[in-house]
Amino acid sequence: MTTPDPDAEDVLAGRPPGAAVLRGQGPAVAVVALGGVLGSLARWAVGLLAPVAPGGFPWGTVGINVLGSLLMGVLVVVVTEVRAAHPLVRPFLGTGVLGGFTTFSTFAVDAETLLGGGHRGTSLAYVAATIVGAVGACALAVSVTRRVGGAR
Repeated sequence: MTTPDPDAEDVLAGRPPGAAVLRGQGPAVAVVALGGVLGSLARWAVGLLAPVAPGGFPWGTVGINVLGSLLMGVLVVVVTEVRAAHPLVRPFLGTGVLGGFTTFSTFAVDAETLLGGGHRGTSLAYVAATIVGAVGACALAVSVTRRVGGAR
């Protein structure tokens, strides 16, 4: 049995062997964490405003994921095609705020719970509404933002 080469991962990633991978990443980690807190608190607030009865349709979660996808579409176009943004804007808003706000893990658990509870139709409608709504919202946001923002 051979011992793994500790520098192999660096070489495969195109880094010099023994490179300090996390050097300089503190600001990005900090803004992602801060954004994640803000996004998660917003999601929690929506959950309080839109509770779901057992076997009921999780409208709050659908709304969160559709709105988050729409905002992600706007963000991506604005920071990559419309104007130059500070390097920490995308990690803060995209990964942090919107990553904390959207909740596709809750989507998966809700769908499985509905299915396991015998609510097959509700589960199927929920899955379809979330996927079609989120993808559609993102595509619409990208298209509209490009037109309105004068992107390339």
